[in-house]
Amino acid sequence: MMTFPSLKKLQQSVYHVLKRFPFEMLFAFIATLAAIAYIELESLNYLKESWCKRVIMTAALGVVISLATTLFCESRSIKTSHRLIFNLIAALLTAALFFTFSPLINAADLIRFFLLILAGHLLVAFAAFTKPHAIQGFWQFNKTLFLHFLTSILYSAALYAGIAAAIGAMNLLFSVDFKYDTFYILWVCITGIFNTVFFLSGIPGDFSKLNQDFSYPKGLKIFTQYVLIPLATIYVVILLAYELKILIQWRLPKGLVSNLILGYAVFGILSLLLIFPIREKAENKWIKTFARTFYFLMLPLLLLLFIALGTRINLYGFTEPRYFLTLLACWLLFITLYFLLSKKQNIKVIPISLFVLTLLSIYGPQSAFSVSTYSQKNILLQIFKDNHALQAGKMVRINKISKKNGEKAVATLEYLIGHNDFDVLQPYVTEDLKAVSDSLSKIKDSYGHLSTSRYDILDKKMRWIISYFGLKKFSGHRFYFDQADQQEKHYILEIAEPEVKVITGYDFMIDQAYIDFIDTYKHYTIDHISVETETKKEGILQIRLNNELAVFNVNELISKLMKQEPKLKPYLQKPNHDDPPQYTLPPSLLSFTKKTKNFTVTLELKTIQFSMNESQKINYQGYTTGVYLVKKR
Repeated sequence: MMTFPSLKKLQQSVYHVLKRFPFEMLFAFIATLAAIAYIELESLNYLKESWCKRVIMTAALGVVISLATTLFCESRSIKTSHRLIFNLIAALLTAALFFTFSPLINAADLIRFFLLILAGHLLVAFAAFTKPHAIQGFWQFNKTLFLHFLTSILYSAALYAGIAAAIGAMNLLFSVDFKYDTFYILWVCITGIFNTVFFLSGIPGDFSKLNQDFSYPKGLKIFTQYVLIPLATIYVVILLAYELKILIQWRLPKGLVSNLILGYAVFGILSLLLIFPIREKAENKWIKTFARTFYFLMLPLLLLLFIALGTRINLYGFTEPRYFLTLLACWLLFITLYFLLSKKQNIKVIPISLFVLTLLSIYGPQSAFSVSTYSQKNILLQIFKDNHALQAGKMVRINKISKKNGEKAVATLEYLIGHNDFDVLQPYVTEDLKAVSDSLSKIKDSYGHLSTSRYDILDKKMRWIISYFGLKKFSGHRFYFDQADQQEKHYILEIAEPEVKVITGYDFMIDQAYIDFIDTYKHYTIDHISVETETKKEGILQIRLNNELAVFNVNELISKLMKQEPKLKPYLQKPNHDDPPQYTLPPSLLSFTKKTKNFTVTLELKTIQFSMNESQKINYQGYTTGVYLVKKR
């Protein structure tokens, strides 16, 4: 049964935490304040939002790095004065990371942050157990952390639900105007302050005592034996059957196989870690059998994983996800061989080796970002070389390129600029990309505001670089080009319609709230009349009334109107510079009537969005609404 702590116990816990973990709480407080500022500034000031994000990222790292430092110092019985110096050094190193983060410009910095957070948590797992042996204490410590972490989440969620319900009741009963962001701020305060204090209060302090603690929760064994191990068994049976299928059909493995192998590895290793302390007991001899079987079965699966990864890397080069999958595959091979060949069976090898590999993947020429950038740059340069657009080591405008290579070039440029900014392309172009970037950052939107969000900046840079290399027609709909830059012109036609409209002369109306031009079909029965509406192809609508067909060619109507575009100028609305021309027309110009044997049908279009090329051919019809007005003859 769950019991909540008393106020006195909570006060003592807070005092104990502040005394034992002052730096951790300082960073948690800073992160909470920055998160609140971020909530208040969201969509108001993108530049200040970026600063808030950087502070949150830095402070979050500060919590885990300071915690690892404190645990290390306590395990080594370092004096309080010296411990303060260690914590100050850790805090300064963490603060220095603030100046390396630039999430507004560089997407790779977000990945670096999550990798550093992962490395910090792995460091916390073994920081207090860097001395040889002490494996039992290491297991008990991490078991306690894990269970206390789950408890802290439960307490925080319960506290948030209670206070949020009270705020909602005040809004309802007393008409107090608490805005939606109040609930976000409440959640930030609870997770940033309460949850941190509660979690830190449960961290063991006597590490030597943990080495003598051989208690084991029976629930863990049941969970492992009847949930995790069966799941791992299901995964391995599927994978071995699939591997046999590959050998019979002699086909390359599909990409999904990587996820299945990693799933098997996670369930298997987690199972072995959870039951590690009881592996030597006589009644648990099956554990050693399961462990050796698990690692032996990993070998053919890892071979399959390396083949799947090698195939995709050979075709598409390295990206961060493929780099991390390759790194995980190498790590799994190392862990498998270690536990198959080593007699020590030291489980501390798992977090320590993963911590080292995580650090190596963050910075340096061997990092995920350097390897991926190098690989994608080579792919881009090869595309330009194959299409005679690489001159003296510089990429120039491409005059002729296939659709496949053009789309691949655009996707590669988007990856390189999104993850590394313009700088990565500077050695291969003659333009000063820093000056271009500065110029683009000064362009204001239609409301006169500077667009400084990461997505707006990326969009501007991609539009510029795609135009520079002559690749606009391969960008699809991912980037919006100004009307002057497009080979197609976009239009919006609508009718001027009052809010209340009297309809006479018809028997019934069928509202078409959204007309989908991709072969849609609807059926109605109105006053014993069978009504079917259908679109056979883009621009052609038809309605069938008791098997009497009326066909409406919307393309013809639009073409006739746009051939007289100069005459439509009185109906042109004043657009923003980024918006397509919008005409508000009399209903008669967007209506046409068809007659069948027993019915007269009028299609009245209310709104239609479309694009036309230079030869006045309609290439695309987007959002369209209208009504069918039906009269019996």
